[in-house]
Amino acid sequence: MATYVLIPGAGGDGWQWHLVARELETRGHDAIPITLPSGDDRAGWSEYADAVVEAIGDRRDLVLVAQSLAGFTAPLVCERVPVDLLVLLNAMIPRPGETGNDWWGDTGSGAAQQAYLAELGLTDEDARDDRTIYFHDVPDDVVDEAFARGEPQQSMTPMSQPFPLAAWPDVPTRVIAGRDDRLFPLEFQRRVARERLAIEADDIPGGHMLALSHPHELVEQLEADRQILASRALKS
Repeated sequence: MATYVLIPGAGGDGWQWHLVARELETRGHDAIPITLPSGDDRAGWSEYADAVVEAIGDRRDLVLVAQSLAGFTAPLVCERVPVDLLVLLNAMIPRPGETGNDWWGDTGSGAAQQAYLAELGLTDEDARDDRTIYFHDVPDDVVDEAFARGEPQQSMTPMSQPFPLAAWPDVPTRVIAGRDDRLFPLEFQRRVARERLAIEADDIPGGHMLALSHPHELVEQLEADRQILASRALKS
């Protein structure tokens, strides 16, 4: 069985993985939802990676799942512990030396989101509503629980730090994109994955927070990716 290391995006709250972790554990896997020091202005990418490595401990057979902003953190972890598979989920994919702040303009994410929201008939005002952009497909009771936890804190410290790796780590990497993501639209994610990693993204139902809206479908895709990797390893 595998150890799934579940790294959250902005706000760093491991709670967002609780439904995925539960399903993984029912399948016999070890699931580690990570909470990052995202509210600490002293913490940057290196400290985020420290938190993940510490949570992993001496576990092996690692599958890292990096959601959104965690696309900057997970590759750093791959340089420090042996990782079998890295999965990018609705994730930012950085280039060497690129900052989080620069990523948005470099990839054209704002224009892609604006065009997609216009297709959906959503207004600029709608785009400022977290429920509309992030939680539109999440069940009401889960949304209520998320908001009851309080607004996640995200320091801007790491966003000004250049991505420190000279190249993407030599680790098998997959990209999973939500078909209904309103922050990073599907076609945008596909383009960035091709341009930056030469990878074709897998798409599954769900928006940006699909770990909360479609945990079963996500686990099914994660398991499919892991089994493909295992099959290739047996043939080599």
